[in-house]
Amino acid sequence: MPIIIVTGTGTEIGKTIVTAAVATLARAANRTVAVLKPAQTGLAPGEPGGDADEVVRLAGTGVRGVELARFPDPLAPATAARRAALPPVRPHGIAEAAEKLAADYDLVLVEGAGGLLVRFDDDGATLADAARLLDAPVLVVTPAALGTLNSTALTAEALRARELELLGVVVGSWPTHPGLAERCNLTDLPEAAGAPLLGAVPEGAGALAPADFRTRAATWLAPSLGGTWRA
Repeated sequence: MPIIIVTGTGTEIGKTIVTAAVATLARAANRTVAVLKPAQTGLAPGEPGGDADEVVRLAGTGVRGVELARFPDPLAPATAARRAALPPVRPHGIAEAAEKLAADYDLVLVEGAGGLLVRFDDDGATLADAARLLDAPVLVVTPAALGTLNSTALTAEALRARELELLGVVVGSWPTHPGLAERCNLTDLPEAAGAPLLGAVPEGAGALAPADFRTRAATWLAPSLGGTWRA
């Protein structure tokens, strides 16, 4: 899998931290990694930060972060581009950038914005269109709490309708003290997704010191992603 698409069932659910964990384990296996963020919203050009930069900070040496576009307003990419009077990011551009990186890196992680069908342009193009152009598997990040089964099932259904491969599901922020719903969801998510549960990253993992993050990442992800985690 030289290219993996990382999407979510919504926003602010841990996609960037999961991406960093996957990158960390790939680096531990001596693979070179590039992280592609097609559209970074909520930050002005030149402003420090951004999801790709956060992945590089946590995963460390040997990981390259790339942004294709940056829009100041914290909105869906199509809306943010329109408000900034800037060209939107389009699926062919995402695919071309990912393929170019894949020629130089062992693994390319393409992190979307929000969920799978968030619009990148006013023609309705989405991350799913880029995944189809790349014929790349999709890793879905989902919350742990009540309601996650429905949003995960909807995302999985959208992927199947587009004949895209669902690599698996990772819980993006596993609570320190899970309740009944969270514990049951850990069992039920694979059935809702029709795909394996490949990890659960603990809440607050992104606040760890990078060295601690790299040391602990293997315990959060399943063996197929290079870790030791088991549900």
